[in-house]
Amino acid sequence: MKKVMLAVLVLVAIIGISAGALYEPYKYAYPTRATDNLEFNTTFNFEQSVQGNGYFMTYKYANVGALEFKDYAHGSGSIDGSSTLFTQDLQRNTHAVGADWNDFNQSCIRYEEDNAMVYAPMRIAVGTGYYAVNPLAYDSLLKEKTWIKNKRAATSMHHEVEYAHALDKQLSVIGKEKFSYTYDPVWEGVGATQMRITEDMTDGKAHIGVLQGNNAPVTMMDPSGYTQFSTAWKKPSIEIDEDYFGTYHIEKNMTLEVPYKRTASSEDWLPCCTGGWATMDIHDQRGHGASAKGIFDCSCYTVPRTAEFQRVY
Repeated sequence: MKKVMLAVLVLVAIIGISAGALYEPYKYAYPTRATDNLEFNTTFNFEQSVQGNGYFMTYKYANVGALEFKDYAHGSGSIDGSSTLFTQDLQRNTHAVGADWNDFNQSCIRYEEDNAMVYAPMRIAVGTGYYAVNPLAYDSLLKEKTWIKNKRAATSMHHEVEYAHALDKQLSVIGKEKFSYTYDPVWEGVGATQMRITEDMTDGKAHIGVLQGNNAPVTMMDPSGYTQFSTAWKKPSIEIDEDYFGTYHIEKNMTLEVPYKRTASSEDWLPCCTGGWATMDIHDQRGHGASAKGIFDCSCYTVPRTAEFQRVY
């Protein structure tokens, strides 16, 4: 009975090891069953046009895939502007039995703005009570801040205007990222970021900044498909930091594209079976543990001096 239970435990252990090796790639894929095919394509479109006088505060934020975007503005006075925001998040995985497996992600953020603002102190009556006869006073200089981050390319672009008395601005921001992972395995994708600015600022401060990590092509090849964006702060390959105080006409067109591809040979889940322990990849050796070395190179085996079981004729 003990031998039977031991055999069952060994079988369960082997099945567990096999299943772990088989499903290990899924830590970089979607949490679905092995035979599932999944696809969803989420899009968002926002359009607006605003004209008026008073106090305004706007906030727009989007986070899709490896892209992140924010636009913020406030001030008192007059405003005449329009803007559009479009986002897409496409994710598709194919894990069909007997077919090539593939995980594919594609994301996009596009923002365009045409805005003219003039600062002026304002008094605004609110409601029908106390503040109807005692209007609120708003005295806020103009501020607008826009940034986009592309983690696929370890890129950040930033534009900000504050303390301005007047601002006439046309702004266009585009962020795109694509990542494809097949179980050959092949990692392939691209991260692209663009910011275009044309503005006239009166008596204010303008800031333009760009940051891009120098090791993005390496980190983007990780199976997870994402970069460690913090590396851009340590040793950036591109760093732009500009500040303008006063009255300026500014035009900027900044574009960065980082394509990448890596093809790696895949190993069987038991690569030691073909060439022995010495030919195994170092990561596979560590994965099996030092105590398993004797099993795969047969060094733990000792030839018995006498037969344990005598042959019966």
